[in-house]
Amino acid sequence: MKSFFLALALHLTLTVIPMIHSRTILLLLIFYCCLACSRASNPNIDRGASYYYEDGFPEIRVLAIGYLSPTDQAYINITSDIVYSSLIYRTVDDLNLATITVTTMITGKDEGSTFTNTNRETLDLERQDDSYTRSLEVYTFENDIYVPSGNYHIAVTVTDETTGKQTLRETEAFIPDPGYEGIHLTSVRLLGKDLGLENPKYSTITTYDVPARHDSLLFTYQLMNNRQDNPLIITSRLLKFDSDTISALPMNHNNYSASSLPYKGIEYSQYEVLQQIPRVIDPSGIVDIDFQTPLLAEGNYRFEIFSDNLDKDQFYRARDFSIKPDNYPTLRTPRELAEPLVYLMDRRDHERLMSISDPDSLKAAMDRFWITNINNSAIARSVIQKYYERVEEANKQFSNYKEGWKTDLGMIYILFGQPWYVESRLKLMYWSYSYDRTDPRLNFYFEAPKIRNEFFPFDHYLLIRHRDYYNVQYQQVQLWLSGQILTTNI
Repeated sequence: MKSFFLALALHLTLTVIPMIHSRTILLLLIFYCCLACSRASNPNIDRGASYYYEDGFPEIRVLAIGYLSPTDQAYINITSDIVYSSLIYRTVDDLNLATITVTTMITGKDEGSTFTNTNRETLDLERQDDSYTRSLEVYTFENDIYVPSGNYHIAVTVTDETTGKQTLRETEAFIPDPGYEGIHLTSVRLLGKDLGLENPKYSTITTYDVPARHDSLLFTYQLMNNRQDNPLIITSRLLKFDSDTISALPMNHNNYSASSLPYKGIEYSQYEVLQQIPRVIDPSGIVDIDFQTPLLAEGNYRFEIFSDNLDKDQFYRARDFSIKPDNYPTLRTPRELAEPLVYLMDRRDHERLMSISDPDSLKAAMDRFWITNINNSAIARSVIQKYYERVEEANKQFSNYKEGWKTDLGMIYILFGQPWYVESRLKLMYWSYSYDRTDPRLNFYFEAPKIRNEFFPFDHYLLIRHRDYYNVQYQQVQLWLSGQILTTNI
């Protein structure tokens, strides 16, 4: 086993960057990937904002789309989601109060443009209890800003007035001249009706991930057809892609074959057409079009618009999204909480656990699992809290076409915690939990089957597995099941 890891270490030493503290490098890697994705992504396919965040700073996701009003006025619709739990609160008259300032700056990008617009608004966000500390519920700040037609750069800054810390998000938008004698198609806006809210109504979804508690989805877009000839025939359709949905297999399992779906991740060439609607659009100016679909099963989807008579490079828009569990990326229901226990249980025992359909019985079975192993309720509560904190953190750091906790990176993160050091270069990544880089028990190697690009917009790293990892994983699981994980440094 040692020679196996020494060979890997030698190979990576020739290709990786110098070691940097893991917390810093993970944030840099996520930030770099966000930038790389924005540069390399297909501009006609929107996938929403990522969960990129930094501890202690406001977490914000921004979406901007340019439209023309019924009176041919150009405007930009800007939706900003601000995560309540990322803010710092103070207690005022039995209320938890956070104060933020949202600053939106729009700058014209066209040559010769001098247009700038700055809008600043200070808001008090109230929470009656402390549930916001465990939730990723968002406050949505939405506004329409009227501008001349053209290309624009949008920068949204959220300042937490309690700490003075700021988070900046940037995006772009384009609005055509209403007199343009041609065809223009806006980006697709995805909205969902969230049954978890007191008064459900359609609201903009800014992320790739859509919690399954939405009972229906609405896709809206605007089409301008100023051609002075025949009507335009367009097609809207909803696709579901073949994709990997399984949790990470044990560390000692065989490595995935190159032909397997877990290796490929998602197959964009393999899909099922769920809905398809052709429309005839007369050359009569601006048309707002809606496409509604009922609740979808968990999986990866694309809503797309195209015309068989037009070049797809010029006339094609799509919105990719993934249906995730009801409360994603948090976990609340017994079933959501039971699934990640697969990393601490024998697979057959876990299958029996998941076969329990009654929520109360499932919760009772989970309670028995923890108490039977740890045999101390106070220690068990602390271990449970630590475990699910890591699960939710994995969802935020490693989410892609499937839940973050199901990825190989997520599994190692949950079991071992934040790596001490991370090295990355092209398709290889190395996580170390030891000062000794040759120690096979605490050094893990990952390889990406394909590099993130416009055709595969995800970070997809697979652990390089080995049969001798059986003892490594077994020993780590015993730290969790005995409660000793609370006194170890991993």
